[in-house]
Amino acid sequence: MRVTILAHEQFPDGAKTAQGILRYADYDVVAVLDRETAGDRVTDHVPDVQNAPIVEGMDDVDEPVDALIVGIAPVGGGFEASWRPDVRTALERGCDVISGLHYFLNEDDEFAALAAEHDCELWDVREPHDDLTVSEGVAAEVDADVVCTVGTDCAVGKMTATMELVEAARAAGHDAAAIPTGQTGIVIEGWGNPVDRVVSDFTAGSVEEMILEKGDEHDLLIVEGQGSIVHPAYSAVTCGILHGAMADRLVLCHEAGRERVGHYESFELPPVPAYVDLYESLAAPVRESEVVAGILNTRSIDDDAAARDAVSTYADEVGGPATDPIRFDAAEILEAIV
Repeated sequence: MRVTILAHEQFPDGAKTAQGILRYADYDVVAVLDRETAGDRVTDHVPDVQNAPIVEGMDDVDEPVDALIVGIAPVGGGFEASWRPDVRTALERGCDVISGLHYFLNEDDEFAALAAEHDCELWDVREPHDDLTVSEGVAAEVDADVVCTVGTDCAVGKMTATMELVEAARAAGHDAAAIPTGQTGIVIEGWGNPVDRVVSDFTAGSVEEMILEKGDEHDLLIVEGQGSIVHPAYSAVTCGILHGAMADRLVLCHEAGRERVGHYESFELPPVPAYVDLYESLAAPVRESEVVAGILNTRSIDDDAAARDAVSTYADEVGGPATDPIRFDAAEILEAIV
């Protein structure tokens, strides 16, 4: 499928959905829409991903396109009025529109009418299906080993860790699959349950449902974590995933240099060993699970040697092997998780 990705004023660092699609999705990216970096190319900003031109808007895209993907996930998941012309143009050109926002495009009268007029699909990725229910506490009964990525905060690299671990496991001959729980993972994989939009009572059940669906088809499942157990806003989602997945092992994700909760800077992050204890203690009543490895996002460190030192220090704090899978290699911790 040929797509454009909307990332206005946020590419690259504020558009993690766009980055995830460029790195992992099986789409042909025709262009990225970003008014601030228009005229550049993707790899001028992000190396080792699918390259594409960056343009100001859909009017600057001359090639055929099948879909426009909203590649931004702002706090609160709202829709910016400045994005409306690009969505409108895409629909008028007969393109589907894929959005991971909490604002549902299908409930927007203008977009719904244009989609109907031009025979387009509006896919609101964060809209859960209607048949979700409470967890039965049976995810541990599947044949596959289950590993869950957990984090010290939001946006530290849990989705990236999940995808990199799946790729590394497959390269090593394991039959591995990702269990996507957030909008980026769902867009990449083409399926999943958006746990941060699920009724609270059904959060664990929504994860269990996916484990049961895939658990007897694969040898290894990597569950995409969300938020952090200490996050003042999103800890409930984190707990729901942890208990619903009933994981055999956990991988703790952190960003080098991160000391305070993103967008909640009055809250300090606890020491890394405290997270290990918190996650293991919280999981234990439902399923004994151990933090066996760590993944450190070292994007703020320029020098590879310094990044390697930071990873080594992080490994000591986690009490197991660690890596930055983008800078180095996810295979470095694969033995710990399988």
